[in-house]
Amino acid sequence: MIHLEVLPGIENATLIDRDHHQVSRSKISPNALKVLYKLTAAGFCAYLVGGSVRDLLLGLQPKDFDIASNATPEDLRKLFRNSRIIGRRFKIVHIRYGREIIEVTTFRAHHDARNQISDDVSRRKIRGLDSAHSSAGMILRDNVYGNIDEDALRRDFTVNALYYTLDKFRILDFTGGMDDLKHKKIRIIGDPAARYREDPVRMLRAIRFAAKLGFTIEQGTKAPIDELAHLLESISPARLFDETLKIITSGHVVKIFALLLEFKVSKYLFGPTVTALKTAGDTERKLVDLALQNTDSRLAEGKSVTPYFLFAALLWPGLRQRLAADSAAENSYSSFQQAANDSLREQLDYTAIPKRFTIAAKEIWELQLRIEKHNRRSIESTFGHPRFRAAYDFLLLREEAGEQLNSLGQWWTDFQIGDTKRRTEMIAAVSKSGAKRRRRRKRKPSSNTE
Repeated sequence: MIHLEVLPGIENATLIDRDHHQVSRSKISPNALKVLYKLTAAGFCAYLVGGSVRDLLLGLQPKDFDIASNATPEDLRKLFRNSRIIGRRFKIVHIRYGREIIEVTTFRAHHDARNQISDDVSRRKIRGLDSAHSSAGMILRDNVYGNIDEDALRRDFTVNALYYTLDKFRILDFTGGMDDLKHKKIRIIGDPAARYREDPVRMLRAIRFAAKLGFTIEQGTKAPIDELAHLLESISPARLFDETLKIITSGHVVKIFALLLEFKVSKYLFGPTVTALKTAGDTERKLVDLALQNTDSRLAEGKSVTPYFLFAALLWPGLRQRLAADSAAENSYSSFQQAANDSLREQLDYTAIPKRFTIAAKEIWELQLRIEKHNRRSIESTFGHPRFRAAYDFLLLREEAGEQLNSLGQWWTDFQIGDTKRRTEMIAAVSKSGAKRRRRRKRKPSSNTE
């Protein structure tokens, strides 16, 4: 093991001894400990870092465990046969143990400010570079390695720049993260505007962490967000979807979404929803709120969540407004489909939602039409549809939000719990009432005579 006393850059750290913090090895993933011990045994430095240390210090149980080391990605690949190198902009090594992935990064050095790449230069030309940034300051390559103190300054927020070492089980603090944890502050490391230009997604991360942890965003960190929100337009829709997924699965999506709406960045992530909610009715707004609450509740109960269901709810107000603008759309299947396609296509300009999610969201919407038709043919085909359960839950959500649907939710609830005989009777009753409504009026005899 390399002891802290001889570690380059250690002179810039505040060391917190074991009896002054609550991080315990018993709370650390056994696989993360395996990686730490194996790296130190091989003569490398290795530290638990980031969100896992932060959460352990707050008394929370982390979901993921990240490690920082002076071992290069190539060193790690040789040492761990169960590993692979990912990323181009920022090389990361994933070490897999069953379903668990331990993420290991090499200490980063200060970014080379000289390697500015013109915006019209092909990204292929930077593949051979270890460091590069755009004319706007966004980092395109970041694979220059350094010491632990340099690595700390390259991290995003002070509370995410705390390191845990097996050497006497101490915490290393280079940026005042312990003090910010104590005062519940999200503070960016370095100049906020410059750090946001390096990576605009940091603005979203600041908001997500603040809402998730119940912290406030430090004023200097908060001040440039609205002014620089437009920088998110330079981020790929695929990466913004990844960030959206983190928000959805955080277990705190209600708080995060509410805080996002306080900033201009929200329209670069959920643009169609933000626009629609400004003029939406009470039922549409409440439906979105309920969908967000249900997502958090399911995660709190240890249940899985389906992102497509929440996307169906988030985009519902915009779809309803499209339908309202076209009086024929609500009753025309083809017009409804067009409105649904337009709603999804508009969101795809912001976040690259995978096709499997967009198809499922659209099916939930289309099944609402079939549920509401309520005739024999639609009942049988709707109930047998693979997405029926999700569509049924969406129907209940609409009713809970205040939409008047003539107790359709209860009818479908009774239909599901009924036996075959009861279902047949319910379909027959619907068919009979439908026949009565369709019965044509008898023609009066013609008064014409030959």
